[in-house]
Amino acid sequence: MDYGSLTAEDFLEGQLILIDKPLHWSSFQAVNAVKWAIRKKHNLKKIKIGHAGTLDPLATGLLIICAGKMTKQIQNYQGQTKGYTGSIQLGATTDSYDLETEPQVVEGYQPPTAEAIEASRVSFVGMIQQQPPLFSALKKDGKRLYELARKGETTDIPFREIEIHEFQLEPLKEDNSMDFLVRCSKGTYIRSLAHDMGQKLQTGGYLSALRRIQIGDFHVDKAIEPLEFKKQLGVE
Repeated sequence: MDYGSLTAEDFLEGQLILIDKPLHWSSFQAVNAVKWAIRKKHNLKKIKIGHAGTLDPLATGLLIICAGKMTKQIQNYQGQTKGYTGSIQLGATTDSYDLETEPQVVEGYQPPTAEAIEASRVSFVGMIQQQPPLFSALKKDGKRLYELARKGETTDIPFREIEIHEFQLEPLKEDNSMDFLVRCSKGTYIRSLAHDMGQKLQTGGYLSALRRIQIGDFHVDKAIEPLEFKKQLGVE
């Protein structure tokens, strides 16, 4: 879609904007870039903008941004099934379950057999109980969990029920990583899935790469990066 062809009224009345979030960008930065471009292009003092599901800075991929009256529909899009691709690294762990913190090598690591990997994979398909990572934006007693984590504090995090609709794994590579495809329900932490799989295999594991490819019927193939969005609107 060419967003540059839309008028100010189009955006105010409501638009879905499919953004391919770049690596190291926060979801907040992506939303701000889109909001700034729309305001500058159409000389608007304000416009409501929000996204339907956060992506961590170390993840890339589909971010649904709602503009104008479409912000009322954000919760509907947040609740839809999500699809991800990425990579799980075995033989090490991290406190954040991804590369936000330093990997710690597991002593005596032995690559798991294909049979053990398959048994572990199957155990995560369906309705499961999952504990979110301490390094997350969830709140407890009014504080974000990652704020506690960065201070070295710990806290009990309740498990939640989530559903893994599909979990495909490629064979273990020589560098002890495995590429995957996951389709899952709202509230699923792929970082926790990577960590939990490493625990089940007794090898340690963390999420080394993540890309969101789908939310409901929307696919990242139809999305554009924030800088391309600004280019379509003709703003610098």
